[in-house]
Parts: sequence; C-alpha cells; structure tokens
Amino acid sequence: MKKDQVLFESGKFFVGVNYWASHAGMFMWRNWDEATVDSDLKKLSEAGIEVLRVFPLWPDFQPLRLHQSGGSIANEYRNGEEPFPFTEAGKCGVDQVMADRFATFCDIAEKYGLKLIVGLITGWMSGRTFVPESLIGRQPLKDHGVMKWEIRFVRYMVRRFKDHPAIGAWDLGNECNCLGDADKDDAFVWASVITNTVRAEDRTHPVVSGMHGLQPEGRHPWSMADQSEILDILCTHPYPMFTPYCNTDPLNTMKPILHATAESVYFGTMGKKPCFIEEGGTLGPMISSDEVAGDYLRASMFSTWAHDLRGFCWWCAFDQDELTNTPYDWDPVERELGIFTFGGAKKPVVTEFSAFRKFVDSFPYEKLPERLKDAVCVLTSGQEQWPVAYGTFVLAKEAGLDVEFTWYNEEIPESDVYLMPCVSSNHAITKRAMDTILERVYNGATLYISISNGVLTHFKDITGLYLITRNQSASEGGEVKIQLDGENITLRPPYSHVLESVGAEVLIKDQNGNPFFTVNNYGKGKVYFLNAPIETIASKTPGAMVDGKQVPYVLCHSLYKLYEMLGIKNPAKIAECKNPSIGVTEHIISENERVINVLNHCPKEQTATITLGEDFKFADIISVSRESTAKADEGGFTVTLPSNTGAVIIVKK
Repeated sequence: MKKDQVLFESGKFFVGVNYWASHAGMFMWRNWDEATVDSDLKKLSEAGIEVLRVFPLWPDFQPLRLHQSGGSIANEYRNGEEPFPFTEAGKCGVDQVMADRFATFCDIAEKYGLKLIVGLITGWMSGRTFVPESLIGRQPLKDHGVMKWEIRFVRYMVRRFKDHPAIGAWDLGNECNCLGDADKDDAFVWASVITNTVRAEDRTHPVVSGMHGLQPEGRHPWSMADQSEILDILCTHPYPMFTPYCNTDPLNTMKPILHATAESVYFGTMGKKPCFIEEGGTLGPMISSDEVAGDYLRASMFSTWAHDLRGFCWWCAFDQDELTNTPYDWDPVERELGIFTFGGAKKPVVTEFSAFRKFVDSFPYEKLPERLKDAVCVLTSGQEQWPVAYGTFVLAKEAGLDVEFTWYNEEIPESDVYLMPCVSSNHAITKRAMDTILERVYNGATLYISISNGVLTHFKDITGLYLITRNQSASEGGEVKIQLDGENITLRPPYSHVLESVGAEVLIKDQNGNPFFTVNNYGKGKVYFLNAPIETIASKTPGAMVDGKQVPYVLCHSLYKLYEMLGIKNPAKIAECKNPSIGVTEHIISENERVINVLNHCPKEQTATITLGEDFKFADIISVSRESTAKADEGGFTVTLPSNTGAVIIVKK
C-alpha cells in the first residue's frame, strides 16, 4: 500500500487476506519455515495484496503448563518442564522462540510492503479452540486468573512490536465471542481489559474488534453499541453460508453481492465507527466455481469501496486441503478457501485482487468522498434486525436510494426521510424516539412504516388508517395478492391487518380491497404505510431480489417498486438511474465535479441511461477490471457494464 496511507482512513481502501503459512496452516509457528513464509509473502505482495491479518496462536506463544505441589496446589507455571526465564517474555509466560519468529515474520512483511493486523488472543480458529494447556476448561472471557495471563501476553506483544513498521493495527483476537460463555457485562469488561492493555502500550495503532455477528439489541452479550464504545474499528465476517438469509440466491446476483456491503454499513452506521470486511469469501468450490468466486469478489470489492468500507480481506491466503491436523481433518469447509491452492497456483480471485489494487492506486483523486445518503433506516426493538436491515438496504439500492441505519434507542439522526421497516412488537419504539421522528415529519420530513405485528401509539392519527382487526395469518389462506406496475405479486405476511382509510390516500389495495399501501399527510410531511413486512419477506425468500430476465430459473418479485413510489428526491443528488440491477453511489468532488460509481449486480451485461441535473455532463469513465463503456447523451449518459462489474464515471459542469 502507499507509504503514506493509514489503515482505515476514510475514502481510502486496502485489499488483504487472512494468512496462515502455506505449508502448515495454523501450526506455522511450531513448524516454522522461514523460506516458505518468505515465498508466501512475496507471492501475496506480487498479487497486489497490501494487508495480512495474522495470528500468534495463543498456546504456541504462551505455552503455560501448571506444576502442582501436594494436595494439587498450584505452585508454578512453566514452559513445559522448563522454567520461564527472568526476562520480559518469561515474566509474561511467552515463549521467546515464538516471539522471535514473529519478529522475523514482521521483518519479512516489511520487506514486501505488507501491513499486519495482529489478532492477539487467537484462541478460536476455524472451528477449534486453542487455549494454553493449563487454562483448558476455564473461561477465557470471565475467569480473572485466565485474564491475568491474557493481559500479560497482550502487554508483551504490543510493547515489543508496536514500533515495527509492519504493524498496522491490533485486533482483540479471532472471533473471541466464540471462545467461551459470556454475558453482556463479561463481554464489555473483557473487551475493555484487552483494549486498554493495548492502549496502555500503544496509542498510535487502532484496535479492531475482531468479532463476528454483533447485534444491536442492548441485552445481547456482544452488541454493536458496546464494541463501538470500546474499540476504534468494527469489522464484519460476511460469509454467505454462515450469515442468516444470505445463502438464498446465486452468488453472482444482487443480494449476495450486496451482503458484505449491507452488513458492514449496518455495523458501521449503527456503531458510528469505521468498519471493514475483515474476513470475506465464498467458502470454497462447493458454494461456487472459482470463476464465479472471482465475479463475486470483483463486485463486492467495488461495492464496499464505494460505500467507504475501509478494506476487504479474503479468507484465506492458501488452501489447506493437504493438512491433517484438526480442525482441517474435521471440516471439509476449512480446506479450500485460499486465493492460492496448496501448491501455490493462482485462482481467479487473485486476478481480481490485482486489478482492484491497480484501480485504487490509480484513482485520480486523493480519496473518495463519502456517498450522498437519502434516508435513515430506524431499526426497532422486538424484530429480527439483520434481515430487516438487509432487505431494506437491497430494496433501497434497487430503487436508487442510499440508506444508513440507526437504533431506536440512540439519538435519531437528522434526515429528510425515515424508514421504519417491519415494526414487530408491542415495545417496538420508545415514545421519545417516535416523538422525535414525528416532529420532523410534521415539519416536512417523510416517514415510511411497514408492519409485521407491531404496536404504534396514535396509529390512526399518524397513518390516516383505522384498524378494524388484526390476527396471525393462517398457514393456508393467508396470501395477500397485489398488482404492482402490471405485475401480479403474492405475499404471505405473518399477520393480517384489516384497515379502513380515514384520511389516507390508498395507493394499492389487495385482492379483498383492503388497503395495502397508503400515504397520509402529517403536518408538512407525509407518512407512508405498507401492510406487510416486505423487507423480511425479500431477505428471507429465495429469488425475491433476482431479476428473472437475467436468471430465468428464479421467480422475479419487483418489491423495490414500492420504494420507488415513495417519490424520494434528494436535492443534493444530480444522477438518476432506472435500472434496478445497477447500483449507483454519488460523491461530490467539488462544486463542478462529481464521481458517479455504477455497479452491475447481476451476472449478465447491463446497459442503463443515467440522467444528470444541474448542467453536469459526462466527462470520463474509469473501468476497474473488465472494460466498461459510456457515452454522453442529451441530459446524461448511457453506460454498459459487463457482468458483476463496476466503473467510475466522472461528470463535470
């Protein structure tokens, strides 16, 4: 990466991999082979990789063996049978040989211009727990005796290596929320202890969460709010197989391609901290071909870059299918995940990493300004937040809208548009939060609400609808049929609401004449109401977001057109695209110059005419990996994008 680039800087982007040595996987430290490691890092650097996430395996680096005296009384911790020496490493229970190997590793990384994100407490890896021998059976996240040794290990590693030029960031450890039981307070205290230990030694490098699957609910042990309060950088591990509702569509179609972006925007804007893709990938050839994996990566990287998600690290560098240790012996899914084969042959994703690195390095501006946003999505209590956020993000993208997220129990950001999707419980939103939103609507903002089984105070006054009855939909006969832009759509919402308009304009009725989509004047603003939780329906239903014209074997639902009917027009934007398969983000360079990023989310070539306002005209196109074309038209430009490919359009007055 560029010498002056700081990791996680807004508007900048890095490409990376999670690294275990090609010959030994996670047993690289005990089976150290400097020549192989040097060859690995040279190969990765030549492929365009800039950042490695690396893991000093906990029991290798802190090999504690408890020696007991009579009565099984704990007497002394040793390195096997040998006493730890009276050195800085020895006092911390650290094996000096392993620490010196890590120093050599850092030197090799520096030689090849690679920055390191160091996962400090690597006690969980690829389905197996790794804990020092004498700490097995104890609770690493809340046992003070274990935490004492964790503090010593972290302090030693950070103190020794903080000034090494290869160090880019510290990471609490690999998915430590898999390392043991912890309640909310345990999780907060443990993360604080490790983070503060790092910061006591190093105030320069950022500290990364390293966790996966954070939740917004305050009572969840590992919450976005707590991690954001403690850490500098949030991260996601967005694997389609392991993330709910992300393995429903072909990998090279819109929903899976937007998974990493949607989840990371969700984490980052909810947590109000920078976020990046710390682990990403397809999880091997039983999920997709190597060629489709390349398509998926190409589109995913462009999307995450366009949304100011600071980097993308693939899991992992090399296949591990020839290794016999556990967990490789246990889990086929862990064996073929590299960008290189076990023997060092390139996979198609290497080409995509190289091409994207060249694109980022040659980007004609110092950094990419943040995208213009159209709406704030307010997630509420009692709902399954991730599918709600995911469905909202993708439907909005299809409709040409850019959203960010907030939690109802946080300060509600100022916005001209609020989306409150899938309201789902009788304690969905606090009065103070709802009053804040409604005051802004009264003064001219727009509010959209979709309903599952939620309860809202003053529902009639807000929506202009009178609720006659509500009941859980029957397993049969609970279908709602509507017509949307000439298309017949059948939905199966979990609850049925029988409504009567008492002032709302009914935009769409269902087959029984029941109001389905309505709009009501509320002061100077408008409240739209949708009588079905389409966001969770869209995210959970296979094929709901796949255009049948591109993938004819999947049913097409045009639910995004309901978002188009909101009529949202961001006055700050000048570009408009009507092709739902092409995502657009808009970035202001100066008063007279903008960047329009366009991305084809589908596996076939797409063409779209994009209109421009305020006297802006097409100036140039920058292709990323595959050649894209654009030509100026009256009022805008027409762009043609190969499958799963993005391009940068520069427009000027």
